Amino acid sequence: MTGLRGGARVALLVAAILQAGAALSVGAGDAAPAFVLPTASGETIALEKLRGRLVYVDFWASWCGPCRRSFPWMNEMQQKYGARGLTIVGINVDKRRPDAERFLRQTPAIFSIVFDADGKTPEAYAVKGMPSSYLIDTAGNVVAVESGFRDEQKAGLEERIRALLPPQ
Repeated sequence: MTGLRGGARVALLVAAILQAGAALSVGAGDAAPAFVLPTASGETIALEKLRGRLVYVDFWASWCGPCRRSFPWMNEMQQKYGARGLTIVGINVDKRRPDAERFLRQTPAIFSIVFDADGKTPEAYAVKGMPSSYLIDTAGNVVAVESGFRDEQKAGLEERIRALLPPQ
């Protein structure tokens, strides 16, 4: 930045910081960051072991209102498409497990739930809010990213899931 005056130097620095931040986010076409996380029973789920399946990874928290609305839809998707190769993994990010357990008693899940109180997985995925979801293809690449959960997007997302699964 030698030879640049104050304002130009600052503008270049800001542009570099913004570009670096964008590079850190996980988006469509990127390899999905690996994770190995525990279930409530103490077993672990590793993303690598799900290779060959279509995986819908959903980051959620007990305090998240839209998460309560998304669980019935994810239950429906798991029930409808699980036999065809869809696996839904809900990653809870609560610091206190009892908060997540209370949520799950009120809003049960028929898909896999894992826990990441340390927050390393949402950090690796650059999650910015709850819920955030990543659709990962059979090769382990992110094909879609959803921030939030809105009823008007359910049909489009289901169509995307259906299109990525093998025909019946």
